[in-house]
Amino acid sequence: MVSERRERMRALGVRLRALRTEAGLTGAVLAQRAHVGQPTVSKVENGRMVPSVDVLDRLSRALGLDESTAREVRDLLAAVETAADSGVPEDSTTSTGAAVDDEVRSARLVRSFQCVVLPALLQSAEYARHVFESAPNSTPEAVGRAVAARVDRQSVLYEPGRESVFVLTEAVLRTWPGTPALMLAQLDRLLAVESLSTVRLGVIPWRRPVPVLPRHGFTLCDRRAVVMETFGGERVSVDVDELAAFEETFGRFERAAVFGDEVRELLLRMLKEFRDLGDTLTP
Repeated sequence: MVSERRERMRALGVRLRALRTEAGLTGAVLAQRAHVGQPTVSKVENGRMVPSVDVLDRLSRALGLDESTAREVRDLLAAVETAADSGVPEDSTTSTGAAVDDEVRSARLVRSFQCVVLPALLQSAEYARHVFESAPNSTPEAVGRAVAARVDRQSVLYEPGRESVFVLTEAVLRTWPGTPALMLAQLDRLLAVESLSTVRLGVIPWRRPVPVLPRHGFTLCDRRAVVMETFGGERVSVDVDELAAFEETFGRFERAAVFGDEVRELLLRMLKEFRDLGDTLTP
């Protein structure tokens, strides 16, 4: 059964797509004019992402909407937000992390801070499987598709001309799903990714206080958008002041983190701890 929220998301997306078509714009051109990622336009038009007020206003201005039509689409967004607790969107498994994945794919500089779950680009297939299985109403088929898509998107880490900076708290590495064997494979992946010239991986060790008490993870995509991850989903913002605040916060986390040899030493130490843990759990 389709939820009321999903129906309203679709209605908003259909209306925006019609307005874009009337304006004679492609999704790529609209995204460029609105200073948002093309994946954001696609997801909103297909009813798979709820835009922030900032993003909707940018789209409205880029479409050249008059006040009456702009008010109409704002009302459609308000209708989505009032239906926030009315049900779970269809195939919610595939939407877990979707905004992050799609925005990241179109960015040349990605900076991500996480305090509980590993960034999507760093997850092994089995780790990602646990992430998607924890989503409401997950099905084996949807989980399989979502895992395959996530692994495919990770190819951006190896593309020349891209830069990815990840900062994690040590708690991320100690908040693990599945079994110690899963984490052994995951830590091996982190060691491999850390060696890439296109990637910087930092960890804030438990022995250091965090400069800001983290409430959720976030990902900066170039200097045009920030994706904030919460229990209720994801929110994309292109607001200049909000972007500046998140950039400043990321910088503080980055300065508190260790990189290079210190990170490798930490990962190797944790590999040993998970091996030891696996031995104690073996019957």
